[in-house]
Amino acid sequence: MKNLGKNRKGPLFYLKRDWRLYLLVLLPVTFVIVFKFAAYPGLRMAFMNYKPAKGYSGSEWVGFGTFLKVFKDKDFLLALRNSLIFNILDLAVTFPAPIILALMLNEVRKPTFKKVTQTILYLPHFLSWVIIASVALTLFKPETGLINIFLMNNGFIDEGIPFISEKWHWAVTYLLIGIWQTMGWNSIIYLSAIAGISPDLYEAATIDGCNKLQRIWHITLPGIKATAVTLLIMNLGRLMGSNFERLSALGNVQVHDFQYQLAIYIYEKGLSGGQFSLATAVGLFQSLVGLILVVIADRVAKALGENGLI
Repeated sequence: MKNLGKNRKGPLFYLKRDWRLYLLVLLPVTFVIVFKFAAYPGLRMAFMNYKPAKGYSGSEWVGFGTFLKVFKDKDFLLALRNSLIFNILDLAVTFPAPIILALMLNEVRKPTFKKVTQTILYLPHFLSWVIIASVALTLFKPETGLINIFLMNNGFIDEGIPFISEKWHWAVTYLLIGIWQTMGWNSIIYLSAIAGISPDLYEAATIDGCNKLQRIWHITLPGIKATAVTLLIMNLGRLMGSNFERLSALGNVQVHDFQYQLAIYIYEKGLSGGQFSLATAVGLFQSLVGLILVVIADRVAKALGENGLI
């Protein structure tokens, strides 16, 4: 027992041995502390009629007055409705897409073709929404867009489809572009989970006469179920959020009824209008609802026998 005590290494030993790794971790940890936790005292702005010239000490304390004002605003209700509808639809169509893509990529046996395909599919993740919107405008313009020209020249349609200038067509285009932009990058996690499944299971299934679809259904999908549940819980936390860059890049006046979501509301009513308390109140509301959804989803997952986050 005495020898075991002598062989124990203290924190300084590991710090000296792995200081390069700790140095790499220092930057992201500092980022989280500065931009996440250090910003928490500013949340009191949601309960004040905050004036930048007066600061926190000189601004009037209004309690939940700002929240009541927000909840009575018709524009907020419109933005809330649009955010919920589009985020639910976005989750419904974009969540299974990377799973399906990962299953397909896992079945590719030619390494060169697989690497090229993965590179092409990952590329949209690194493009800004401004570039994506420019590409979408070139492809989907009613009269001069490449897709409409192709469809009209081949006799499929008589006139251009308003993919980006009519709200219902815009909604479908908005969701499909979201799938294209995210599914390649999100499939990496599922491919990693698939790589962790023992090859012996596939060999045993093959010996038992299972075909490819049966192996996917009985081995691959159960093997990545825990990963899918974890990611689903995390995505539910973003159900109240919205991407300002995506909405502003793809939006226009003609689709305002659908484009007007919480990110646009916060920018127009809060930041542009100088109502910083309003912007903070809406942001806090989004975060609290997201937290509640994550906790509920985590509890449901555990009740069903799945791994949770908390």
